[in-house]
Amino acid sequence: MYSSLKYIPSIFFKREPLQFTFFVTARCNARCPFCFYWQDRHTRRDELTLDEIEKVSSSMGDLLWLLFSGGEIYVRKDLPDIVELFYHNNHPVIITLPTNGMAPNLVIPATEEILKRCPESAVVSKVSLDGIGDDHDRLRDTPGNFENAMETYEGLRRLGERYNNLQLGINTVFCRENQDKMDEIIDFVNTLPGCETHTISLVRGNPADDHYKDVDLEKYRRAVQRLERDLKGSKPKIYHFTLARLKAAQDLVQRDLIYETVRQSRRQLPCYAGRITAVMNEVGDVFPCEILDDSMGNVRDAGYDFQKIFFSAEADRIRAKINKTRCYCSHECYFVTNILFNPLMSGRVARQFLELSSRA
Repeated sequence: MYSSLKYIPSIFFKREPLQFTFFVTARCNARCPFCFYWQDRHTRRDELTLDEIEKVSSSMGDLLWLLFSGGEIYVRKDLPDIVELFYHNNHPVIITLPTNGMAPNLVIPATEEILKRCPESAVVSKVSLDGIGDDHDRLRDTPGNFENAMETYEGLRRLGERYNNLQLGINTVFCRENQDKMDEIIDFVNTLPGCETHTISLVRGNPADDHYKDVDLEKYRRAVQRLERDLKGSKPKIYHFTLARLKAAQDLVQRDLIYETVRQSRRQLPCYAGRITAVMNEVGDVFPCEILDDSMGNVRDAGYDFQKIFFSAEADRIRAKINKTRCYCSHECYFVTNILFNPLMSGRVARQFLELSSRA
């Protein structure tokens, strides 16, 4: 597998992105009312073509973590080709592919293609599950979603038996409508064969209906503490890629920090958005993170030169604004880099790592 050791200097010198999120499409086959990317999800905007994506990818450096997002990423029939471009040009150690699981006939063959074409990357497949049975379908306003998601999950599980680079997990969005059923959801996920991790993501952004964000923070805390107890139990859910136990230790630290961030309504540690992270949407706009709407520029306007945008005066202005305003959020993906690449957090992560290792 590709090594993550080359990124250790970024703990001290944050010069270029090592985490890149690409919203490949806004199109989606679900109608989740808590989605933060809902405005254009049923339209097809002028998405970057494969040739354009090749040019952007070629202008970037190597990546530790490549995440795809949307929309439902698998509605792009060329998804395996897109992933393969980044694989050859940017050598991502980890590739994350989330899915609502609505289209097993698309997800399973496309994931297998990606697994075959990207053998040196850890390919993380995350299936969304926000309730059990009809609860899931009602919450996502998408009839048949639960049944399709379970079919998708089972197909991915079978792929995991043949491709060791597949890492399979479940993600649950914590919102007002399911906050009282977290134990039921966690119990169900614990019965799923082949599930290596279960994450609970606090609803974020600006959904079409804001009442989904009206959550009881203490119920969120109890849910993630339940995950912590399970992780430190006799049958922990931990990915099998190199340093996966370090990632699990970071998760434990992260959940406490997210709770305190929301409880105190303030940032708990420095944010490296726009310094070692970057986001690009389906039409080529580049942002420091998924939350802020300040664009650093558009790759089409920059001749598909990502570096030209990332090191521009406008990008410097946005990074300075992030530092000045001390904006804060609960987005898990950015807590990963903010924790692992902050030397002041190393002791806290190390303690969790040693505790997990002692139980292995």
